[in-house]
Amino acid sequence: MEPVEIIEDGLLLRPWLASDAEDVHRACQDPDIQRWTTVPRPYRPEHAHGFVTEIATRAWADGTGAPFAVCDATTGQLLGSCGLVSIDRTLDSGEIGYWTAPWARGRGVTVRAVRAVARWAFEALSLRRLIWQAEVGNHFSRLVALRAGIQVSGELRLAHPAGDGRAEGWVGSLLPGEVPAVGATGPAGSGTLDARRAAVFSRPQPVLFAAVGHTELRLRPMEERDLDGVVATCRDPDTVRWTSVPHPYQRTDAEGYLGYGGLAWARGSSACFVLADPDDAFAGTVDLRLNPTDPLLAEVGFMTAPHARGRGWMPAALGALTAWGITGLGLARVEWKAHVGNTASRRVAEKAGFTVEGTLRGGVSQRGDRVDAWVGALLAEDLT
Repeated sequence: MEPVEIIEDGLLLRPWLASDAEDVHRACQDPDIQRWTTVPRPYRPEHAHGFVTEIATRAWADGTGAPFAVCDATTGQLLGSCGLVSIDRTLDSGEIGYWTAPWARGRGVTVRAVRAVARWAFEALSLRRLIWQAEVGNHFSRLVALRAGIQVSGELRLAHPAGDGRAEGWVGSLLPGEVPAVGATGPAGSGTLDARRAAVFSRPQPVLFAAVGHTELRLRPMEERDLDGVVATCRDPDTVRWTSVPHPYQRTDAEGYLGYGGLAWARGSSACFVLADPDDAFAGTVDLRLNPTDPLLAEVGFMTAPHARGRGWMPAALGALTAWGITGLGLARVEWKAHVGNTASRRVAEKAGFTVEGTLRGGVSQRGDRVDAWVGALLAEDLT
């Protein structure tokens, strides 16, 4: 396949040149490129030289790929990489891949490049589908995909995970006729709220702080050292009575919860925190679960270790987590639910600023049955 150039929307997409090696090496020192792609680590000058002179050239010659250097159409400055990392002529399908140089981010460069490559692939190569894959947690790549018109349809375990990355991957596709027009703002759901959350969930889970008098508490990601505390709390009769934790609760259940918390953060679907006491020991858990259909709504859940009850710690933790969700994730409403009769949970919610709004008949599931639940909420305007 003969290499080509594409000029579109202020960009020049051209075949790689030997003279690009220095800029490629500089760009691939970026921690995000090394974290989320399969470039060698450490990335040395010989890797960059081999890519631009051998790997890219061979892909064009064999017709197995179409790698482009993404450049500024006016200045010629290298801005990133975008192209078809594979082409399957049997299926008339290709896979698109990209990275953005650190000095070119925040300008919509890669969104424009993906759209340009997609248009060319459909029109010049007569491909019938483009595939996009990324490790779960690579929210900036997902955001680019959405803005380029790609429909993210689910998860697929990756054949070649990046370094010590996760095997879980997002997968999406783009068909002819679905590429947004030049200059279009992109499909619904790719606005500033998605960008804000991409910036949050693509980074390690933060540590939050709460205070009760002179006592400082931490909300941090769960660690293996917390598992004994989780098991003890989930075997407590009050926890068993008022929650839906497995019963009898085993250590394997706690291990599964630990794994769930990390994957939920990577997916951007939940934020699961341990409430840690002043000695950084386990004192409970508090979770914020985003609604899958309403991007401005989330629900909280919490449980307090028996030894930590009655100290005012959980109301402070719940208030800190809710405030973070509203200010950091742009939530408009955070809901709390508890079984009718769970007055301890209700007191925690009310002390944290939640307004109890009423009763949902059969509102929650409890070990195979539907039971009535109190429901309350804290709104963004409640924080002002």
